[in-house]
Amino acid sequence: MLLTIDCGNTNTVFAVFDGDREMGMWRASTDAHRTADEYAVWLTQLMGLKNLRTADVTAAIIANVVPSARFELRTLVRNYFNTEPLVIGDAAVKLGLEVLMARPEQAGADRLVNAVAAHNMHEGALIVIDFGTATTFDIVSTEGNYCGGVIAPGINLSVEALCMAAAQLPRVAVSRPKKVIGDATVPAMQSGIFWGYVSMVEGMVKRISAEYGEPMTVVATGGLAPMLADVTDVIDHVRGDLTVRGLVEIYRRNVEA
Repeated sequence: MLLTIDCGNTNTVFAVFDGDREMGMWRASTDAHRTADEYAVWLTQLMGLKNLRTADVTAAIIANVVPSARFELRTLVRNYFNTEPLVIGDAAVKLGLEVLMARPEQAGADRLVNAVAAHNMHEGALIVIDFGTATTFDIVSTEGNYCGGVIAPGINLSVEALCMAAAQLPRVAVSRPKKVIGDATVPAMQSGIFWGYVSMVEGMVKRISAEYGEPMTVVATGGLAPMLADVTDVIDHVRGDLTVRGLVEIYRRNVEA
């Protein structure tokens, strides 16, 4: 079985696959100070609830955007799963796509993995939106190559910035308000946050598609993707497991190469 690890700025997702079949998926808050031993205690307990043992895992692959967490994640795989992980970004790991950017080395590991997964699932040119700590719009060509994209503040970062900068505004949860026009401070803030973000997404998709010059399919992932997809028709598909599915495909490409 294959252990996939997607270490993002906010959360780290662990998933075990038997071929294409997901056997279990677990999420932890990302903490650069967490040790391999701490990860192991937490992860092996959760695996046990699915009747999975560390000995069942024979391979692993890691995508990581938090450099300080890399050593402990490698150590976790080496010490507790007795295998050497593939790590996205290492020269020996082939993604099976070209990065068509002026500075290819600056493309985030998660964004490239998402591009691989989306191209593997959908035909044609793609916009991949990841609603994470940042909201990213990534462009994938019909051939499956990564063409660059857009990075915007995530919706929760926007909420934090608003509360920090305006002393009289309360902290509010991200939710869909019943009306656009708020009749008090909290619903007005919720409207600005939610519908403002929807409008940003719709505007960016329109501008990207116009600049790219051909029809594009929009694939969304991340925690807020289902909520936003319900209120706009610019999102064609929601794939909550996009990144880990991309890791499975990249592992397959390297093993079969």
